[in-house]
Amino acid sequence: MTVVPARLFDFIGGAEGPWRVDRIGAVTGDSLPAAARLRVTEAGAGIDVVGAGTAWQLRGITSNERYVERSEKQQLLARQPLLGRPESRCAALIPIRKNAAWWAMTQDERRAIFEAQSRHIAIGLDYLPAVARRLHHCRDLEAPQPFDFLTWFEYAPADAEAFEALVAALRASPEWAFVDREVDLRLSRDA
Repeated sequence: MTVVPARLFDFIGGAEGPWRVDRIGAVTGDSLPAAARLRVTEAGAGIDVVGAGTAWQLRGITSNERYVERSEKQQLLARQPLLGRPESRCAALIPIRKNAAWWAMTQDERRAIFEAQSRHIAIGLDYLPAVARRLHHCRDLEAPQPFDFLTWFEYAPADAEAFEALVAALRASPEWAFVDREVDLRLSRDA
């Protein structure tokens, strides 16, 4: 029997979950309502996501890499650690929405901004394997979502400074001129 990995995930902010919400704030545009805890679950896993204490739910799906060339993908696969490492007691969820100008461009125009101008992949490679990440796409889901992408990051407390440098480098890139909503959630869990 072949096991198919989960692709559709719910990020549920509320009163329950293994991740403590240490900080939540808007970088650009509106924030999300306050939540004390965060759960990340496979969508449809039988968990009542709109139960008591739920402040919000975000949904995203893992997909193929849209702006990555073969050599870049091979580098990422060689260096990208798996999520769920025991030492990764810190996490960040960064939902973003890009503006209409971004989506009006063709795939190759977006790729030029994403990597040729902004060096998004190259920047990310500089912080592997310290920071593990998984990108979730939201734009093409059946139900409208408030964000286009949800990026989940995990790292050890000793790598918190590296994570801050990673985020600062991405936000300083030309690509971020197209972001019209971004929320930054910082999370932690007990050892």
